[in-house]
Amino acid sequence: MKPAPFEYHRPSSLADALELLADLPDAEPLAGNQSLSILMSNRLASPDHLVDINDLDELSYVEADNGSVAVGALVRHREIERSGTLAQALPVFPEAAGKIAGPVVRNRGTLGGSLGEGDPAGNYPCVAAALEADLELASAGGSRTVSADEFFIATMFTDREEDELITGITVPRDPFPPARTGQTFLAVKEAAQTWPTLSVAGAVRVDDPEDEEPVLEDARVALANAAEVPLRVPGAEGEIEGEPLSEAGLAAAGETAYEAVNPEEELHADETYKRELAREYTKRALTTAHDRAVA
Repeated sequence: MKPAPFEYHRPSSLADALELLADLPDAEPLAGNQSLSILMSNRLASPDHLVDINDLDELSYVEADNGSVAVGALVRHREIERSGTLAQALPVFPEAAGKIAGPVVRNRGTLGGSLGEGDPAGNYPCVAAALEADLELASAGGSRTVSADEFFIATMFTDREEDELITGITVPRDPFPPARTGQTFLAVKEAAQTWPTLSVAGAVRVDDPEDEEPVLEDARVALANAAEVPLRVPGAEGEIEGEPLSEAGLAAAGETAYEAVNPEEELHADETYKRELAREYTKRALTTAHDRAVA
């Protein structure tokens, strides 16, 4: 099957792109095109206009200062995977990028496209939920900031309006200074090109990495493909915060995750299996993050 006819537009600035999205009926932005073309080829999407934003260099940036890390919507997965800035400031992002499909997808797919798709199995939505990221959106009428927990509403449904573009994401560096922080992203996948059966993003901060039993001052854990939105589990975090990491704390965190998830069954993974994965991989992610924090 072939896509329905459409008109193609390639603006050279963000302002031009936003005007096109505002003025054209039934217009869709086009970036990495790793999902939209599939939907169009199967007639699951038939926009009248495609607004190609690949020339908008102003949306391709990775910046870090003492307060936050900002990544533009047009940054490719491969760029995120290989970014030295992110490896130092937010290593969970490059790790998550490296687990996205294969090289072809990582070379073309973009941060904004992944976030805008709103798939609860996506890697970046999971990381954004774990780290309390803010998404920056813009339209011809202005711009706004939406927190990750408010942006993802339901499966493939987000807070983005039809005439808006995701322009970037901002992640606060507090409370995770690199010197006392460990982060990780783990995924259970049948094959490289498939969505993960379940993924988890984890981060911890310890009080003193050189102490024999450092206290975990802060912890984060979020799961992908475990509910209709990327699911942060504060209850699991609370089970290990305020004391040194212990088997009892990890077990309690895993049980909390087991109860918190509400996964959809798949061909090779029923609900019980996904709950068990949530329990086990929550423990693994927190353990790995802790080990990295004290390394």
